[in-house]
Amino acid sequence: MKKIGIIGDLINNAYGRARRAWAAKSLEGYQDLAKLQVAAGADYLDVNIDNTNRVSVSKEEMLAFLPDLIPALQAVTSVPLCFDNPSFDFHKTALEAYDFSKSAPPIINSIAASRKRLDDIIGLIKQYNASVIVIASEKFEGDTSTACESANEVYETARIFVERLRKKANLKNHQIFIDPGLPPVGADTQGLVNMGLDAIKMIRAEKDLEGIHISVGLSNFAWGIPKNMRASMERAYLALAGELGLDFSISNPDHNPTPLDINDPLTIGLKNALQQARPLDGETINESGFRQAAAILALVTEDDDDDDW
Repeated sequence: MKKIGIIGDLINNAYGRARRAWAAKSLEGYQDLAKLQVAAGADYLDVNIDNTNRVSVSKEEMLAFLPDLIPALQAVTSVPLCFDNPSFDFHKTALEAYDFSKSAPPIINSIAASRKRLDDIIGLIKQYNASVIVIASEKFEGDTSTACESANEVYETARIFVERLRKKANLKNHQIFIDPGLPPVGADTQGLVNMGLDAIKMIRAEKDLEGIHISVGLSNFAWGIPKNMRASMERAYLALAGELGLDFSISNPDHNPTPLDINDPLTIGLKNALQQARPLDGETINESGFRQAAAILALVTEDDDDDDW
């Protein structure tokens, strides 16, 4: 079984335990979440204290809390952190509070074609010799950005960013994580899961990108699927993506985010369902995408009714 590194994502207001810690501004609550994830095998700890649909957080509140939160987390673990926010000010504040003598350099999560002050964030990455996650599912288009529509566009965007990070931030390949994108599979009618998988394969075939890490936001994948199936579906995806070269995921350590066996019935079922999104001759991506969605629905309904799950 291929090992997939874990960037633990429980310090995120999408989770009830994190929302309670945020509401109380409880450093002890956040420390408990850190220790829990490390005990479950997390290699990094994602730090995301931003808005969700259940809690409102201002930028000012985040920036005021980070100088207390970062040292509190580092007081209970030496596992490095992953700062998760699009804002330059967030990353600057977090890096200034980070004790590099206690932990390996953190990850900046993330940079993308759409980021404001992109060059400034890359400057921070160079200054602190931090690692970085690149969202490669967005491409540059003139002075703006747009979503990638093919695996080749994801691959080319990854190459552009890797070259830019080498030149402007002096990064080595092993300091760069490429995120090819991972949408909720139950709502994927555009073949985007396959696009990401195909891009992983292309990146791994490129000798110049040897040593690059590839990571996805795994918790997105099974959104909308019956709760008792989500962890298993995430693990089935890891089996397929791991075979192609995925080596990290931002995920919930409570879900045991390790790959299922490649020959597990659910892994095979997911592979077959994703194959339905490959357009046949004369077929549009929408037609094949809806066929995939139907196959996913049938897969999770069948397993949801199975007492073995």
